[in-house]
Amino acid sequence: MTRVESEARKALNRLIRALEKSRREMESLAGAIRHAEGDDFPVEAYREAEDRMDRLVEFAEEEGRRLQAKILQSGGLEPGRVRRSSS
Repeated sequence: MTRVESEARKALNRLIRALEKSRREMESLAGAIRHAEGDDFPVEAYREAEDRMDRLVEFAEEEGRRLQAKILQSGGLEPGRVRRSSS
């Protein structure tokens, strides 16, 4: 793996961790606001925000698969033929 590929993987992993943290923070915020506002809580707005967050996570995961495939191909391997061992 080249330095550029390594840096890309690291950046992608940082993005995924940031998105996971953002999800937890969004849940925490929603809980606090729901408690404070009761029936006035904007359910639909939070649902839409969660959907956008889900799309970002899907994007990052797809980029991870795409990057992995490119790394494997550059190493002469076919992405669909590589299996991880369970040990």
